Amino acid sequence: MDIDARIDELLANLKPITLDEMKEIRLMNRTDTKFVTNKETLARLLEMAQGKYYAQFHFGAKIASYMTTYWDTDGHLFYLEHHNGRAPRQKVRVRTYMDSDDTFLEVKTKNNHGRTKKKRVAVPSQEITGENGNEEFLQEKVHLGLADIHPTVRNQFHRITLVNYGKTERLTIDYDVHFHNFETGKDANVGPLVIIELKRDGNVYSPVLDILRQLRIKPLGFSKYCIGSVLTNKGLKQNRFKLRLVKLSKLAGQKLQAI
Repeated sequence: MDIDARIDELLANLKPITLDEMKEIRLMNRTDTKFVTNKETLARLLEMAQGKYYAQFHFGAKIASYMTTYWDTDGHLFYLEHHNGRAPRQKVRVRTYMDSDDTFLEVKTKNNHGRTKKKRVAVPSQEITGENGNEEFLQEKVHLGLADIHPTVRNQFHRITLVNYGKTERLTIDYDVHFHNFETGKDANVGPLVIIELKRDGNVYSPVLDILRQLRIKPLGFSKYCIGSVLTNKGLKQNRFKLRLVKLSKLAGQKLQAI
């Protein structure tokens, strides 16, 4: 059995939870932590999660497909804010939930305390215009308009969402991540890498943290926009991400680079 089939089999054995049931979850003292591993280790994590976690079930499946396009200025303001470790910092993106075809223009803001807030408005497609208040939304949230920014990097990936039985944490698991750079025309992917983000209430026991420790999966930051940009645009400043790419390539078992 190949690894994708094994992941599908393990997911099928997890009890489902609907999107409506997910809305009941309120993480009042939320902390967010990212981890990176590979598909082989993900299969072991899913084995150990049996009997402890639900898998989100939506549109008839436990694996969702996403498409996200990031927008930035000609000088790559949002990328450089992240690269230089500036806080607060922001990102502008258009995300499509491929299974439902719902699309949103989103602004993510990370504050000085490491907390991330997301504001969004529904849009009809990935090709956003100044209609329906989009221009006003951007001016209010990032003090820039559509004339000031343009699409830079698009990614597509699959996502699994797990919820512990106590409903005190959510785990998003992203894999099969592919990038396309609109400025350079370059493409890239991260091979078998898996990006895990744990959103949890910091005051309660976390079953998956025990699992992650047993599997020796350590916290490691991973910005899809920044990693996708670094892999597909060598003209960008990228000193801060060089060591990160070495670690990611080791986890992937292959050198990450543009195709």
